[in-house]
Amino acid sequence: MDVVSKAAYDAIAIGTGPGGATVARELARRGKKLLILEWGPGGEIRGTASQYIRESMLPGKSLLLTPQLLGMVRAITTGGSSLYYYGTGFPVPVSMLRKYGVDVAAEVDEARAELPVAPLRDEMMTPMAWRLMDSAQQLGFAWHKLDKIMYQDRWRPEYPFGYFGDPHKVKWSARMYVEEAVALGAVLLNGAKVPRVLGDQRAATGVEFTMNGETRTASADRFIVAAGGIGSPVNLHQSGIREAGNDYFFDPLIMVCGTMKDACLRDNEIPMSAGVHMKDEGYMMTDMAIPPALHLLFTGPVFRLTKLFAFRNTARIMVKIKDKLGGRLTDGGGVRKSLTAADRSKLQHGFENSKRILQAAGATNIYKTAAFAAHPGGTVKIGEIVDANLKTRLHNLLRLRLLGNPGGLGTTTDPDPRSARQVPCPPSHCRAASGRTPCSCVTSASRHSERGNTHDNASHAGGLHGHRHMAHVDRSQPVALQDLDSCGDAARHGQSRQSA
Repeated sequence: MDVVSKAAYDAIAIGTGPGGATVARELARRGKKLLILEWGPGGEIRGTASQYIRESMLPGKSLLLTPQLLGMVRAITTGGSSLYYYGTGFPVPVSMLRKYGVDVAAEVDEARAELPVAPLRDEMMTPMAWRLMDSAQQLGFAWHKLDKIMYQDRWRPEYPFGYFGDPHKVKWSARMYVEEAVALGAVLLNGAKVPRVLGDQRAATGVEFTMNGETRTASADRFIVAAGGIGSPVNLHQSGIREAGNDYFFDPLIMVCGTMKDACLRDNEIPMSAGVHMKDEGYMMTDMAIPPALHLLFTGPVFRLTKLFAFRNTARIMVKIKDKLGGRLTDGGGVRKSLTAADRSKLQHGFENSKRILQAAGATNIYKTAAFAAHPGGTVKIGEIVDANLKTRLHNLLRLRLLGNPGGLGTTTDPDPRSARQVPCPPSHCRAASGRTPCSCVTSASRHSERGNTHDNASHAGGLHGHRHMAHVDRSQPVALQDLDSCGDAARHGQSRQSA
C-alpha cells in the first residue's frame, strides 16, 4: 500500500463498470501506468445467490430505497452491474446524438464488429418465450427477438442463465476488460473506496481512498471517475462539483404475472429474449424469466401468497418506462426521486397491454408487482457538469460512464433529446490517453441515450439492473482499434461498445 500511495501514475480509474473497464483496457493497451480502484471485491464468479446478495443487495450500500420505497440495486464488485445484467441491447440513437455534436457512428460499427451482439438462435428460445411472442404478434404488437450481448457459441442447454453471475462467461461483462488491463500491467485494488478526488479549483492532484481501515492517497496526471450513476456524482460532490446528481432517470419497472398450468419454466430460460418498444407510449415490454429468489422478492410484497410457490407455472412480462427527469442524489448517495402521475400512467398502460398478451397466451390469475427503480442515469450531464469532451471544470478530472449501460432487468425506451446532453459525447482531442496534455474528460451516459442501444440496460441487467440505453455491449473478440490520440476518443469507443 505504501508503494501504491507514493507511486505516480499516468492515470487513476475509479470504478470498474463498463465505462471504467473500457478506458482502463484502452490505456493499458497503450502502455500507460494505470491504477484501478474498486470499492467492491473481485475473485471467482460462482453464480450463486449468496454472492449476488453480498454484492448487490446490501441495504444502504448496493440496495437503495426511494422515498416511495422503490428498490434500486447496483452491484459493487469488479465489473459492476454488468456481472448481473440480462445482456440485452437496443440500437444507439446515432442521429439524435449528432444533433448535440456527438457522432459515434464509426464506434458503433466497430463495436458491432467486435462484440457478439445478435438475437438469440432459435434453439436458445424456450417454449415460454415463443408462446408470449406468438400471443403478442397475434394481438398486433411488433414483438420480436431482441439483440443479446452474449457469446452464443459458449452456450449449452444445460447451463442455467447467469442471473447471479455467469461462471461460464456466456454473457459479456466489464470484468473481462478489467482482467485484460491487469494482464497488461494495470494495478487493481479491490476494497478501495474513494470518497473524493483531491485538488484545488483548477486541477485534480490525487485521490483519497480507504482500504483495510486505512486512508491512503495516490497521485496521477489524470483521473477518471467511472463509479456509476450514483457513485460518480457522489465523488464529484465531495470533490467540489456540487451540481452533479440532479434531474436524472431511474427506469421504473413492474412485472405482470399470470399462471399457465400447462407450462413449466426451464432452468435455462433466458430473460428478455423478445419484446416490443412502444416508442410513442414511452415504455417497453419483454418476456421476463427470473430465478426463484427474485420471484419471491417480486411476489411477496403484493401479498400474492398463493403464488409464492407457483414459480414454474408463472409467465411474466416486464414493463419498463421512460420516466420523467427529476430528483436529486444526497451527498451519501441517497436516492430522492419519486414517480410522477405520468410515470404511473405509463406503468398502468403497460400493465393493461401485458395483461392482454398473457390472457391471449392462456394465462389466468394475472397480477402486477410493485414498481422497482431499475438503475439511475443522467446524473452527470454534458453541457452542465462536463463539456462535449467529457471534461469537468477541474483541469484533469474525467467522469466516465458508457453510453450503453448494461443493466439487469431490462432495457428501456427511446432517447429523449432533453437528456442527450447527458450522453457521453466525445470527439475529444484531449490527450489523456497519449499523455501529452492533462485531460479532464468525463464519460456520462445520457438518460435517453442509454436507452437505445444506448438504452438498456439491462439491467439489468441480471438482477434488478437494466440498461436504459444499453446498446449492444458485448465484447467477444478484441477489436483492432485505431491508434486513438485522446482519452475522450478512448471513452467514446467504450461508450459505443456498450451501446452499440
